[in-house]
Amino acid sequence: MERVFNKVRNLDAYPKINEDFYSRTLSGGVITLVSSIAMFLLFFSELGLYLHTVTETKLVVDTSRGEKLHINFDITFPAVSCTLLSLDAMDISGEQHLDIRHDIVKKRIDSSGNVIEVRQEGIGGPQIDKPLQRHGGRLGHNETYCGSCFGAEASDDECCNSCEEVREAYRRKGWGLTNPDLIDQCKREGFAQKIKDEEGEGCNIYGSLEVNKVAGNFHFVKSFHQSSIHIPDLMAFQEDSYNISHKINKLAFGDYYPGIVNPLDGVHWFQETPNGMYQYFIKVVPTIYTNIRGYKIQSNQFSVTEHYKSREMGQRSLPGVFFFYDLSPIKVTFTETHASFLHFMTNVCAIVGGIFTVAGIVDSFIYHGHKALRKKMEIGKLG
Repeated sequence: MERVFNKVRNLDAYPKINEDFYSRTLSGGVITLVSSIAMFLLFFSELGLYLHTVTETKLVVDTSRGEKLHINFDITFPAVSCTLLSLDAMDISGEQHLDIRHDIVKKRIDSSGNVIEVRQEGIGGPQIDKPLQRHGGRLGHNETYCGSCFGAEASDDECCNSCEEVREAYRRKGWGLTNPDLIDQCKREGFAQKIKDEEGEGCNIYGSLEVNKVAGNFHFVKSFHQSSIHIPDLMAFQEDSYNISHKINKLAFGDYYPGIVNPLDGVHWFQETPNGMYQYFIKVVPTIYTNIRGYKIQSNQFSVTEHYKSREMGQRSLPGVFFFYDLSPIKVTFTETHASFLHFMTNVCAIVGGIFTVAGIVDSFIYHGHKALRKKMEIGKLG
């Protein structure tokens, strides 16, 4: 066994020197102090890099199918009243949603931007007199109300019990509601008076909508849909010019994730010529963000270009703010990672060993140089 220990002892790459033969110098102490400080600084720098997450980016083909696109928006129209403002959406598959009301909130604002009223979509208003039944008589006692749709019924048993339901029936037919005072439901709810009361006001509309993940568009300002051509509604209450100045407080295609940049947030556009279309052409890029804990966020980035289409002579303009979006076939994936512990230890060892070696070389150079210089000086004195 002693022979084995002797063989292992002969493999020692770090032979020990008796402390009696040590020679400590001032230069060696300075170099040790400087190298120790450098070691600590580089160690903590490496530790910070180890604890800091790094985001890796990859581009892959988007093979998802049948998903929905979630759009969040917050837009202010300083010169369009809330009653005359609506949101429509349609896509290339033929699906369309007119005057969307679900998950939409409107704030009436004055010319200074102060909030007058916050309300969910819907007209409401005072109810006066007994409503007219579909058959033409007034609503009687213990009688179920079924209002007329004024020729826009989709079936014989359809009822329109509010001004909104009449307008919706007209919208399906592609008819314009030019005189609400002739509609019993609108007259009882004070629809015409409501529009007059909101004259000169603006509207902040915000909320979200869910659409098919295909190319399409959504747009703001009241309109009807007829044979794929939009005709402005409520012409009796609109002036010859339609001011579509607007400020986009927020527009996002999906959930927030760290580092996302939405290029339209805070964009403000002021209309100079009347009755125009302001168009945003958006390219949506599907994005998946995976944090360090493995939690995935399905979202989207987008780029955008803008175009204003003014009214041409002899043509009816389509006043509104339109967002045309298309989807990229490429998906971007962001993944948070950090260096492995073994990589961290390798770098720490490299720092310690490298500084120790370089410090030893510098100390040896200074020590032997000083020793040689002193020896020459002694020879000079003897000579």
